[in-house]
Amino acid sequence: MVAAHGSHSASSGEWIACLDKRPLERSSEDVDIIFTRLKEVKAFEKFHPNLLQQICLCGYYENLEKGITLFRQGDIGTNWYAVLTGSLDVKVSDTSNHQDAVTICTLGIGTAFGESILDNTPRHATIVTREYSELLRIEQKDFKALWEKYRQYMSGLLTPPYGVMETGSNNDRMPDKDSMSSSVPSEKILRAGKILRNTILSRAPHMIRDRKYHLKTYRQCCVGTELVDWMMQQSPCVHLRTQAVGMWQVLLEEGVLNHVDQEHHFQDKYLFYRFLDDEREDAPLPTEEEKKECDEELQDTMLLLSQIGPDAHMRMILRKPPGQRTVDDLEFIYEELLHIKALSHLSTTVSSIFISVFNQGEEGTSWYIILKGSVNVVIYGKGVVCTLHEGDDFGKLALVNDAPRAASIVLREDNCHFLRVDKEDFNRILRDVEANTVRLKEHDQDVLVLEKIPAGNRISNQGNSQPQHKYIVMSGTPEKILEHFLETMRLEATLSEATDSVLNDFIMMHCVFMPNSQLCPALMAQYPFPSQGTEQEKMDYALNNKRRVIRLVLQWAALYGDLLQEDEAAMAFLEEFYVSVSDDTRMIAALKEQLPELEKIVKQISEEPKASQKKHKVLLQLFNTSDDRAQKRQPIRGSDEVLFKVYCIDQTYTTIRVPVSSSVKEVISAVADKLGSGEGLIIVKMSSGGEKVVLKPHDVSVFTTLSVNGRLFACPRDQFDSLAPLPEQEGPSTGTVGTFELMSSKDLAHQMTVYDWELFNCVHELELIYHTFGRHNFKKTTANLDLFLRRFNEIQFWVVTEICLCSQLSKRVQLLKKYIKIAAHCKEYKNLNSFFAIIMGLSNVAVSRLSLTWEKLPSKFKKIYAEFESLMDPSRNHRAYRLTVAKLDPPIIPFMPLLIKGKLGCYQNY
Repeated sequence: MVAAHGSHSASSGEWIACLDKRPLERSSEDVDIIFTRLKEVKAFEKFHPNLLQQICLCGYYENLEKGITLFRQGDIGTNWYAVLTGSLDVKVSDTSNHQDAVTICTLGIGTAFGESILDNTPRHATIVTREYSELLRIEQKDFKALWEKYRQYMSGLLTPPYGVMETGSNNDRMPDKDSMSSSVPSEKILRAGKILRNTILSRAPHMIRDRKYHLKTYRQCCVGTELVDWMMQQSPCVHLRTQAVGMWQVLLEEGVLNHVDQEHHFQDKYLFYRFLDDEREDAPLPTEEEKKECDEELQDTMLLLSQIGPDAHMRMILRKPPGQRTVDDLEFIYEELLHIKALSHLSTTVSSIFISVFNQGEEGTSWYIILKGSVNVVIYGKGVVCTLHEGDDFGKLALVNDAPRAASIVLREDNCHFLRVDKEDFNRILRDVEANTVRLKEHDQDVLVLEKIPAGNRISNQGNSQPQHKYIVMSGTPEKILEHFLETMRLEATLSEATDSVLNDFIMMHCVFMPNSQLCPALMAQYPFPSQGTEQEKMDYALNNKRRVIRLVLQWAALYGDLLQEDEAAMAFLEEFYVSVSDDTRMIAALKEQLPELEKIVKQISEEPKASQKKHKVLLQLFNTSDDRAQKRQPIRGSDEVLFKVYCIDQTYTTIRVPVSSSVKEVISAVADKLGSGEGLIIVKMSSGGEKVVLKPHDVSVFTTLSVNGRLFACPRDQFDSLAPLPEQEGPSTGTVGTFELMSSKDLAHQMTVYDWELFNCVHELELIYHTFGRHNFKKTTANLDLFLRRFNEIQFWVVTEICLCSQLSKRVQLLKKYIKIAAHCKEYKNLNSFFAIIMGLSNVAVSRLSLTWEKLPSKFKKIYAEFESLMDPSRNHRAYRLTVAKLDPPIIPFMPLLIKGKLGCYQNY
């Protein structure tokens, strides 16, 4: 072996110079440099940070020229290696003559080898560099020490037999395959397997070949890691290795792909897998016609597998005994469980999938969560009392009370999947939760509850390990929560670093449980000088405490901005607080650092109301501000006035001018002034279809909640039944296809995105809270959010209207193509709101029933539309959408209806 220490070029970077040092000579800065470089290397992307940190302490750098023999078959090994750049051939000989060695595979970037040093067995193959290569080397004694300390992390990362090629004892093996999957693969999955096999043989035939391992030949096999690599290269819908693993697991479950040693779960490792067609010795090669067909069907197949793959991956992990689950497995389960309703606030260890029912009166032994399907809850004498669906749980009551089952559970459909937690594990979960909970009591009542959670294992720039746990607020009285956040705030951090996500939640959500009328006095109460202690102690305490209060006030004022000007209590507090801080700077000079920023915020907020009085904003009918598009759109405030038509029963109207945030009671008063009488009047919201809703007197900001063609009516209560929609509410009678087809799809999508961004940018986070908890409870408007939500409906119905008003078949086909193109560009511009609006418009029953139109649509557009439509899959809390958003860099325009439906439930935890 030729080692070229010190001969690397200067461009290799200082991390190599750090690796060239002896381990004892490496400083914490050296280790940080090596760590930063290695965590970007594919070979180490799955390594736990603790393990990678130790590798940085004991690893060495090697670079070898082409044709160098690293070691020979039969040698006793002394080192373990990982490939950083280049590639190496693995050669095996059936005789003792190395000249007879045959290359069985190639090790590329990201692979690791040499684990035989753990038990001093001879090398199973000869390794020769195929090209100039750079390696990381770890000596035997160091590697053994790592193995002993980090076995749980390393066993899932090494190649067999130290990984998982060995079958293990019978007690640890999975159930027979027949109990896990259908004995005959489904037609769709059978076809999917054939398409993937034929495509591999067409595009990468070297992947399916005879392979040798431990002197045994495995016929026509693929390697797990190569299959994952290949699948990620074939489709943009596959962007995570775990996603590809789940897709291959689908084939493995149905027997279309098989592990050579009959393992029941697919792994991203150097393990051998064989397609069902290759089980036969005379397996046919695909014809040219079959290759062409497979190329055409490949993307549809990838889309199908990507949709069902996560469920297969989840089943694969849950079928493993708990002790065999890797760190990656547990992270995957945790991410999935976060989106299951029954477990949205609980992280737990789960034991297995179990498909069963139990009867009323039986002993309770497990807790269940429904992953798929639904069940009926049946009680003797009452029948079916309720139905539970995906995300619901059952069986907890009997475990908590140690009592018989209070009801029977009956499956409503075939193929239901449950997650089962045994009674012993359930009790342990409860004990663990309580053991990690800290309670502060006053007068025998909990006033603050904290929970200890992992904080992540980070290494500071000084090489010191940061705390591995932290405490987060679970519940408490508002005053105690505020006090806790002030006590734990980091003063040395900048304003943006000083608040963690929980504190940000408190600041954002305080209006729900601690309105400004309570928050402002509480902040002032935390600000005064202490009354006890020596003068120096009082001064030290006062300085730190006052700085924390100022920091929190700055954060609060920055978050709420000019919305505070509508709250008299908040404005009075800010002015009083600023005066108090100004006075204190005479005694505590250190407070002067924060005074300019506080002065800037107070001045900015207090001056804006004066500016708005000079320029009175009046919004037009239906908030159509397109007459002044040259100006940047400004957020609508509750105090802004609106000119609005309110219709009477004879379909005449009166125009009123009232603040946007006006209540229905105030609208009735304004209408009565115009009509001369308001006795017995009610305000009715009527849609174009004739649906009528009587608005309640305390409802606020009703103008912006109207549907696209909705109108407000005022009438006596006894004439409610006589109300009818206006002719203008019926919408257009002719389409604009002649003009529309002349416009560029990309330009349209761009202009839609610009307009949507202006609408979205005006929505303040607080409007989401007001919308969730009921704006009448806060007497606040959600006008900007309402307009943005209505924009979604406008686009959706625009799509439906244009297509349904087009009478010519060929023109309708062109319209379908046009809208699919616009949707694609909206997705490209990260305008997910308009993207989904268009797709939902195309999915509307009025459009989807146009079978002749869809038949004429070219297959290319059908595939694109099918891919887009799959993103609306609601399963697992809209996993498809969440995965799409996760890989987009901001700024994005989110799919707001889903955000309202699915995300805001988390705010209700306070």
